[in-house]
Amino acid sequence: MYTFSEENYLKAIFHLERMYPAGVSTNALAEQMDTKASSVTDMIKKLSDKDLVNYRKYQGVKLSKAGKHTAVTVIRKHRLWEVFLVEKLGFNWDEVHDVAEQLEHIQSEKLIKELDRFLEFPKRDPHGDPIPDAEGNFTVFNKVLLADLDKGEAGICVGVKDSSPAFLQFLDKHRIALGKEIKVLEKEDFDQSMKIKLEKEELRISHQISGNLFIKTA
Repeated sequence: MYTFSEENYLKAIFHLERMYPAGVSTNALAEQMDTKASSVTDMIKKLSDKDLVNYRKYQGVKLSKAGKHTAVTVIRKHRLWEVFLVEKLGFNWDEVHDVAEQLEHIQSEKLIKELDRFLEFPKRDPHGDPIPDAEGNFTVFNKVLLADLDKGEAGICVGVKDSSPAFLQFLDKHRIALGKEIKVLEKEDFDQSMKIKLEKEELRISHQISGNLFIKTA
């Protein structure tokens, strides 16, 4: 059993490894955790002593097999709880992250197994992110950013890169949701802003918005 802080660090390293496959730097981890580099160094030593990470000076930190298993287990619990909160308790998708952050540290394997069964083994959380199965395997979804589409191309919205409440509330305001088709009507060369068609409506969105929406194309 690990502390909440240790699990949060392992989860952060897991996500950062996608951007830094050769090793996550202390500074990158400090920025992700919103803390001082010295605090990160102390935690890395603790995790290394427990064989959860491998650290090499000037190359950064990487999860060990045990560290990755722990990180994926925490992510699995987090995303299952998000599904439960939205589908069974009526939370909005912009309300669930902070609550799931607390629930993800529950240690009961039986509870999580039964939660997964109760939810009928969902593959994605409310934000479109894949939910690992009990063995830690992810279902891979082919997706691209809306920002990468050209004029005339279209696809189904399948996820968000930014899951902050402010962004999700913006999407709700403009009725942009998972499962909806989005077609690019115009794309400005100057700032990459777009005019999109969403069902029967047309909407202008910034590059910041299109760069945070994942699309599945045909």
